[in-house]
Amino acid sequence: MSVRVGVLVFPGSNCEQDVVWAVEHLGAQAELLWHGDGSVSGVDAVVVPGGFAHGDYLRPGAIARFSPVMEAVTEFARGGGPVVGICNGFQVLTEAGLLPGALQKNAGLKFLCAPAVLEVVTTRSVLTGDATVGQRLSVPVNHFEGNYTCDDRTLASLRDDDCIVLRYVDNPNGSVDDIAGICNREGNVVGLMPHPERAVDELLGSADGRVLLGSLLSAAGTSVTA
Repeated sequence: MSVRVGVLVFPGSNCEQDVVWAVEHLGAQAELLWHGDGSVSGVDAVVVPGGFAHGDYLRPGAIARFSPVMEAVTEFARGGGPVVGICNGFQVLTEAGLLPGALQKNAGLKFLCAPAVLEVVTTRSVLTGDATVGQRLSVPVNHFEGNYTCDDRTLASLRDDDCIVLRYVDNPNGSVDDIAGICNREGNVVGLMPHPERAVDELLGSADGRVLLGSLLSAAGTSVTA
């Protein structure tokens, strides 16, 4: 059975087709899910893509969290379903309370669009199950508010619970503890600022994103056959 990945679409999303292409490039099926729909039934994994959901009014992800589809995503996640938020999608997941902390403006107040070297910190997440700890991946970033922040207690919890998924080797945005991506305690919900969907073919400059999205498809496939 082919893995089906649902890709959310909000007014202002602009990376959903990139995710669809990457997922299908890796052999899975992709389905666009409109933000006004109240269901994610029929998919084995959900990706919340990048862009500017609802124009990033108020702050990134603050309006998107109230979309009907997010209730369905929350239930899907609580049931153990794989959920990944990329860039603006990471912001949406923090606003929805599916991940702790918040994303603020980059240090230096500069928009960033460049390759970034990431280091895999844990393999217990749905995004890194096929990777190895310490593995370095070149994956591009494209954001203005990608500076991850949290209080000291949350940071200690992320470390203690092995919830830091990826770190920047050379921190481009000021994120606390060089964090590029985190997961929940169960490891099935992951948020990251870099764009693995833009690094699945050498023609794009790097194919290192394949190990991340490939891990997601492996996790989703396991849930299909379980």
